[in-house]
Amino acid sequence: MTTNDKAAFKARVREWAQKLDVHVVWLAMRPMRHKWASCSTNGHLNFSVDLLTLDQALWDYVIVHELLHFSVPNHGRLWKSLMRAHLGDWEKAEEQLKRQPESLPPLHPTP
Repeated sequence: MTTNDKAAFKARVREWAQKLDVHVVWLAMRPMRHKWASCSTNGHLNFSVDLLTLDQALWDYVIVHELLHFSVPNHGRLWKSLMRAHLGDWEKAEEQLKRQPESLPPLHPTP
């Protein structure tokens, strides 16, 4: 993982934020033990540095997943239809993410 990797990932987040018309106030990458990403209603986004080891299709899945939560706070029908509109068959990326090595966190941890 390099500074260039982080810069590329953050640039990708900004591209998607612009496409989705989402205002990101704060964007960070840090070690996260229990999830791939998190967002807050005040425009803060955190992404796991472990994402940098994955391919861009999985980046896009996690990025769009989180950005959509700024307008849709759950994983209901509207959220799923927006995921499909922007990523097509997003469930494939979700399955790929679930198959990552156990050392990486799940997107939605179970309590």
